[in-house]
Amino acid sequence: MKKLLFVLVAAVTVLSSCNMSSNKNREQQVMDSLRNELGLKEKENDELVEIVALVTEGFREIDEAEGRINIDPETENTLTQKDMIEEQLSFIKNKLAENKEKIEKMETMLKNGSNKNAKLQKTLESFKMQLKQKEDEITELRNELEQKNAQIAELDSKVSEMSGKIENLSSQNENKAKIVDAQDKMINRAWYVFGTKKELRSHKIYDDGEVLKNKDFDKEYFTEVDIREFKELPLYSKRVSLETAHPEGSYELVKDEKEQYILKITNPEEFWNVSRYLVILVK
Repeated sequence: MKKLLFVLVAAVTVLSSCNMSSNKNREQQVMDSLRNELGLKEKENDELVEIVALVTEGFREIDEAEGRINIDPETENTLTQKDMIEEQLSFIKNKLAENKEKIEKMETMLKNGSNKNAKLQKTLESFKMQLKQKEDEITELRNELEQKNAQIAELDSKVSEMSGKIENLSSQNENKAKIVDAQDKMINRAWYVFGTKKELRSHKIYDDGEVLKNKDFDKEYFTEVDIREFKELPLYSKRVSLETAHPEGSYELVKDEKEQYILKITNPEEFWNVSRYLVILVK
């Protein structure tokens, strides 16, 4: 009898011990699960807070970059300014892409995660609205820049066309000026020669007391002058005579310190009116 009682007590003790061990295991599992859940929420919260901070900073940088852009139609943009505008637009575009990626991640976390914070949801909606607004603004800025670049290109084309016309006109005017100058020189040409009878005869300029009667006289022996500039001619002789017709009073013969004559033309228009050839006989 005593032996049977001992066996029953022992069995109850074992069963009791097993039940206590099982309960402890279940409690431990619940605690571990709670710890994991709390840890997961804490990690999610930290990541969401970091995303909010990064997106907020991204929008601040975008606002600053927009403030550095000047696409005023009345302002002439240099090449450097255009490069700066393109650089700022590129920076804004990249920042918007980064913010969009973070906002999409935040939306996924709030949708699928364990954190259903209403304030974070409201912040998410605000971010999405800002993102749409900034995307519209950058599109508008890009359109304005392209429009202004098109206007500048059109203006450059017109300037180039006008420059071509001006250059062509300038070339025409230059040609006309050359023609007029050549005509003036033709109109104001005259020829002179002086020499002894022997010298002039040898070139068929002087013959039997007359000059330029022989049609074959040597024209190359004459010196060509512009009557507007030709004012005087040293003759290096103490005895001279003008053999061609030139009105008195339109010139004078004066002597230098060696008593040699110098022809001075005082009225060129009248002097050359009768003949454009001047022949002077010296001895």
